[in-house]
Amino acid sequence: MKFNTKAIHGGQKPEKSTGAIVPPIFQTSTYAQASFGASQEYNYSRGSNPTRTALEDSLATLENGTHGFAFSSGLAAIDCVLRTLKPGDQIVAGNDLYGGTYRMFTKLFKKYGLEFNYVDTYSAKNVSEAITEKTTLVWLETPTNPLMKIADIQAISSEVKKVNPSILIAVDNTFATPYLQQPLNLGADIVMHSVTKYLGGHSDVLMGALIVKDAKLAEELHFIQFAAGAIAGPMDSFLALRGIKTLHIRMQRHSENAKAVANLLKNHPKAGAVYYPGLDDHPNYEVAKKQMKDFGGVVSFSLKDESKEATFKFLENLNFFTIAESLGGVESMVNHAATMSHASMPKEARLKAGITDSLIRLSVGIEDIEDLLGDLEKVLSK
Repeated sequence: MKFNTKAIHGGQKPEKSTGAIVPPIFQTSTYAQASFGASQEYNYSRGSNPTRTALEDSLATLENGTHGFAFSSGLAAIDCVLRTLKPGDQIVAGNDLYGGTYRMFTKLFKKYGLEFNYVDTYSAKNVSEAITEKTTLVWLETPTNPLMKIADIQAISSEVKKVNPSILIAVDNTFATPYLQQPLNLGADIVMHSVTKYLGGHSDVLMGALIVKDAKLAEELHFIQFAAGAIAGPMDSFLALRGIKTLHIRMQRHSENAKAVANLLKNHPKAGAVYYPGLDDHPNYEVAKKQMKDFGGVVSFSLKDESKEATFKFLENLNFFTIAESLGGVESMVNHAATMSHASMPKEARLKAGITDSLIRLSVGIEDIEDLLGDLEKVLSK
């Protein structure tokens, strides 16, 4: 199947007992058993649920994996990956990460004995040179949140596996989605999504996901998910399945609109630096063009007037861009990284990563582009 067909049919079949085209919401915690000790597919919904199974099969198909897992949030999915490690293991991670991921690394798992080495993943050499005998996992975001840096997944995977084939490569694919980028095809071992964002697509679901190809790794992740219990519920699974059916057409419009917004900002006298991998002056534009089908719906930038007053004035005067923590919905949203998505990062760490107090992140929705550009022009001209 081609991707657009996968989004609608991948991993999904009409429901057995009724023939329902849309997987029903199996709002149940437990299942009747034929007899004591009888083996059956569903026993207790923490282990598996038919609605969640339909979603997990769909996710695996979209990412060209063999096993998918749906969690209660994106951070719950990351937590599951880290639980496969042991005290003393080292993780090499990007220095420009989602603030919640950074918080989990530094505030939770560091005290359990995991070690973290943060590098600029713009260069595969930076990553390979950070590998030590303790390294068991490389954690990548690409594009990164919020600076839209691009990591060359294939080059990094190749270099890391040359050093030690047992090191796992995990990629947070939230910003790109499987429509634009498929990390398992490029050498990664684990793909992670905040399904809350583009996969759900309608700002009404909180969910995370992991997708893998290796059966042994899948067995370990499933055990941790079952034992720890951070599963996605059937109603959220139903909503995510609904969102996935239009992922391809939404991502086309998100990308189209974001390119127009990035070009407006790049050429506007009041805009400063603009971060978007679809601009040909982006440092890793060629890598992005090679590994992505298009460039996505997130644009970050700063104003030339980098004062807090100018930044907040811009944020508060927008009409079609709602100030909000999240991204990836059909509606446009605007985020101030320093006080919102990355507030949990110490200021020193934020600044070192390039996340200044004036940085603004736009999640460009699928509204009429003339309305979005007009909104930005109006506020910038004040």
